[in-house]
Amino acid sequence: MMFVGFLGCYGAIQESQCLLGTFFTCLVILFACEVAAGIWGFVNKDQIAKDVKQFYDQAFQQALMADSDSNNGKAVVRTFHETLDCCGPDAVVGTLTPLWRDDLCSKDFLKGLLQADASCHKKIDELFSGKLYLIGIAAIVVAVIMIFEMILSMVLCCGIRNSSVY
Repeated sequence: MMFVGFLGCYGAIQESQCLLGTFFTCLVILFACEVAAGIWGFVNKDQIAKDVKQFYDQAFQQALMADSDSNNGKAVVRTFHETLDCCGPDAVVGTLTPLWRDDLCSKDFLKGLLQADASCHKKIDELFSGKLYLIGIAAIVVAVIMIFEMILSMVLCCGIRNSSVY
């Protein structure tokens, strides 16, 4: 991405049709890849949710076995817990985890006992089923910005070609 940005910026500064054309081509390729990834992700959202749950389970096991605070598993698990407001892969582990590992769960034990939906697996499923429209909105915004960049790069390239400076 940095290289593509460099092509566009340097091509505009140098008024180089070749660099701006290359920038445009790279943007088209990136746009096509993002659209393809979005379609693939929408079609395979259940598999992606399953993979995210599996990744969470591995990080949770690693965090339970680790003793040091510098463990990556703990950081991943804390991020999941704080972002999704959950504790543990299922309700039973979620309510028992704060008893011996209060550094993994950000909520107090009583709140975890009262909430039946404190399972991170349920929260991950809700994220991929209930909040899919937010991911779609973000993708549409990125697509509109990329289309705008492609239009501006072609306008600049054509303007350079039609200028009588050289």
